[in-house]
Amino acid sequence: MRRHRGELLRRLRGERLLVSRPVDETHALTRRQLLKAAAAAAAAWRLAPWPVRPPAAFAQVPPGDPFITPTLEAFSDTLIPGAKRSPLDRAIAGADTGAGAVQAGAIELLNFPPAGVAPALPGFAAALNARATAYAADHGILLDPTVPPLVSLGFADRTALLVELLDETTGDEQLAYFALAALVFLAYHTAGHLPTAEAVRNGHPGLAAIGFPAPDADGLWRFPQFSYRRMLASRHPRTTGKGSPP
Repeated sequence: MRRHRGELLRRLRGERLLVSRPVDETHALTRRQLLKAAAAAAAAWRLAPWPVRPPAAFAQVPPGDPFITPTLEAFSDTLIPGAKRSPLDRAIAGADTGAGAVQAGAIELLNFPPAGVAPALPGFAAALNARATAYAADHGILLDPTVPPLVSLGFADRTALLVELLDETTGDEQLAYFALAALVFLAYHTAGHLPTAEAVRNGHPGLAAIGFPAPDADGLWRFPQFSYRRMLASRHPRTTGKGSPP
């Protein structure tokens, strides 16, 4: 497993989806870097999911800690930003006017039992806040003690921190953040925690954004027009009613 993880990271760097900056570079980190790394994480995790564990040093955190959900919301919103839910919303930075990852159900998917991530979420929140605290100290940022450290950071600083986590960490720690980012992307682009027909009918923002088609009235998808504008093969006489081969 460890060898395969190493191969994954080397392959992503070879394709320049992970682009580490020189130590002495001072120009601002871009959203493009963050999205490249996060999108690569989503694609890799969907092809071959690996066990999702938080960095070991931060694994022991009470599950009921009130900082967990807003921290994960801030992480998700940094990847796919959306509008604030109210003027008092701190977790969502409000960097966009539409619906982002949080509105698309990122937290619900992270807690979705089949995803198998929920037990690790307290550790992830602790790790993210420890990293945010260190980032603030390094950059002379005074954090608001009434909210989680990651939530206290502005959107630009959250973005810079996430680039560091996805690009400049190594080994198991990097793969842990990759997995978390991948699930956020999957929540937005697939609504994996919901029945697809229901999600489309209810206007799931991610599926709407990518133009995912609505099903027929019975909840099935049929495509009367051939993508090549002509039939490439005749229908087998024993094809099932749902379109499956015999």
